[in-house]
Amino acid sequence: MITITRESPLHPDLTELHARHHAAMHADTPPESIHMMPPDALAAPEIAFFVMREDAAVIGMGAYKRLTPEHGEIKSMHVLAELRGHGLARQMLDHLIAQARGDGLTRLSLETGTQPSFEAARILYLRAGFQACPPFGSYRDDPNSVYLTRAI
Repeated sequence: MITITRESPLHPDLTELHARHHAAMHADTPPESIHMMPPDALAAPEIAFFVMREDAAVIGMGAYKRLTPEHGEIKSMHVLAELRGHGLARQMLDHLIAQARGDGLTRLSLETGTQPSFEAARILYLRAGFQACPPFGSYRDDPNSVYLTRAI
């Protein structure tokens, strides 16, 4: 059974998931283009952090950060590589959208990579109704980044 619950990103059983996310983000992205947040930063009050589990096993995570009263940013979407291709990332994305809407947000944006390793993520977001947009918040033009947004 798959569950998604709001949890602390500092929970000890998330250490391996954070490590795998970190490794994936650093695999083919220049350090200056990595916008991943470490677990302690994900614990900030303006961030809603969610964990996906199959039974008790951690299999994914996702978060959104409130940028303004109406605008949020998707952060730290990650599903274990060996479980991809089963709709779990879409399930997490749909959960984040519903939670953000429930928290009063009317727009979600995100940054993801341009490298081939991010192709599945880009397809996921585009299929979910996200569209290209200029850099938002503190982001700047970067050939290694794609910026997407959608009304929720």
